Amino acid sequence: MYFKEIKGNKKQFLPLLLLADEQEDMIDRYLNRGTMYVLYDDGVKCECVVTDEGKGVLEIKNIATEPGFQGKGYGKALIDFVAATYKGKYSILQVGTGDSPLTIHFYEKCGFVRSHSIKNFFTDNYDHPIYEGGTQLVDMIYLQKKI
Repeated sequence: MYFKEIKGNKKQFLPLLLLADEQEDMIDRYLNRGTMYVLYDDGVKCECVVTDEGKGVLEIKNIATEPGFQGKGYGKALIDFVAATYKGKYSILQVGTGDSPLTIHFYEKCGFVRSHSIKNFFTDNYDHPIYEGGTQLVDMIYLQKKI
């Protein structure tokens, strides 16, 4: 297993990016200003995009694992890699996600705690309803961890 920073042609990973953020114009808002990392383990298994949000905050804007490899530790490994890479350069690693028990539980297992929320983020910013696990996502929930 190894990690690689992707500096050009980030859109080659669009199918994987769309697993975590299903509207391409939303991805376009952060993809070019973000730093992309890909986890390889006999092929691409997981990707993430992180952005500098100022005041010592690094944000995971997108993280996705190939569907056949979810639940095998790749997402956590990539988060741990990002936290280690930016330790000492940033004080907080944060992520915004829908209010879904599936994703909230994953981030909490990775050491994140709830920080704040943005009401109606998904209904105000997406051109169609977003569902996860049969539940419509409405609010953006932010979680943070110290790095």
